[in-house]
Amino acid sequence: MKRVRLVLVITVILVVAVFTGCSKKNTPSANRASSSQDRQADTQSAEKPIIPEKNPPGDIPDNQAFVAYTSAIGGYGLEVPEGWARKTNGMNVTFIEKLDGLSVDITDSSQVPSAESIRTNQAEKLKKTERALAIKSIKNVKLASGPAVHIMYESNSEPDPVTDKQVRLENDTFFYFKKGKVAELRLWAPLGADNVDQWRRISNSFRWR
Repeated sequence: MKRVRLVLVITVILVVAVFTGCSKKNTPSANRASSSQDRQADTQSAEKPIIPEKNPPGDIPDNQAFVAYTSAIGGYGLEVPEGWARKTNGMNVTFIEKLDGLSVDITDSSQVPSAESIRTNQAEKLKKTERALAIKSIKNVKLASGPAVHIMYESNSEPDPVTDKQVRLENDTFFYFKKGKVAELRLWAPLGADNVDQWRRISNSFRWR
């Protein structure tokens, strides 16, 4: 009788061990990815703003030439600085020149963006994706192509892959709407760079085709 009980106890222990092992193996990878993203967001939110340089690089020259860029698949066009490196991804495009850059991302939306909707949606997303975020203003504006929403914020750049150096960035982002599509135009440069006129030119040049 004791031998039978011992066998039963060992069997139960083995079943529990196998079940526990299977449960650990079957943990969804999405949960692990979510945990990793949460840790990344916590790290970014805890990051301190980089002190901007007194004479930062990143000024777009006053004599900078501009060229027209058109995205046939995205249905839009705008003026961009000549010579900047371009990278396209479907309807989206990015132009980079050292620490300066601009990008256009197209998304579907049934809602016309407003300062309130941007504050509720995009601004909340920025808190999870940007480093040491500091939102300066969100407002409705009237540009050459029509109404848009303008959000201004500061953030730390991603660490340089070689030197690990970061800079403090200023960002101007504009949201344009037409027929169920939103174009998000983002402009960025080191904080303190003088690009007011050039950024105004770029944002006013945006047109839906």
